[in-house]
Amino acid sequence: MSHAALLVLADGRFPAGGHAHSGGVEAAVASHGVHDAASLEAFCRGRLHTAGLTAAGLAAAAATGYDPMVLDEAADARTPVPALRQVARKLGRQMLRAARAAWPCPELDQIAHCLPQGAHQPVVLGVAARAAGLTPSDAAQCAAYESIGGPATAAVRLLSLDPFDATALLARLADELDDVAATAAEAAARLATEGIGVLPAASSPLLDITGEQHAAWSLRLFAS
Repeated sequence: MSHAALLVLADGRFPAGGHAHSGGVEAAVASHGVHDAASLEAFCRGRLHTAGLTAAGLAAAAATGYDPMVLDEAADARTPVPALRQVARKLGRQMLRAARAAWPCPELDQIAHCLPQGAHQPVVLGVAARAAGLTPSDAAQCAAYESIGGPATAAVRLLSLDPFDATALLARLADELDDVAATAAEAAARLATEGIGVLPAASSPLLDITGEQHAAWSLRLFAS
């Protein structure tokens, strides 16, 4: 395993488009659900154990070499809101462009050929991790971290939050992130024998509702 490749893939500066998305925190700020560091931490914790866990499971499964077309269908089933499915595929297209430049491989080319509209981002992330020589656990870590790192960074801009406070809350969630990634990787390891239903399908109805509402806003800072 290349530790450097893991750093590249998890780096917020990796040109995969995540900087333009708030992970739902912009809508949460607008509704006053997130208004300070404590409420942001609660938001990130909830997102980690729902959307983050689900994404980590899909990424870990893709990193095992499981059929990405099947996983993309599973991701669709786990994303009930049209607006968020569109966001996931848009981010998947951008991730695919970056990954093909960094770690060219036939598996990434196949996704581009079979799903020109874009595959779900966690699936692309997992295939990219495998191409980079990373493990399913590494892929799960990247997906889980992304699920909270994006909202924390976006909240700094939305609330003029102290960046040190945002970084501190991510550090406090580190042990929980490890647990989520381990759960996701363990499920992915059972996928070949137990089928697609073994992957996490944790839901967050409020994120789904506000995600659809946010997409209809005429004025917003973030794409989602």
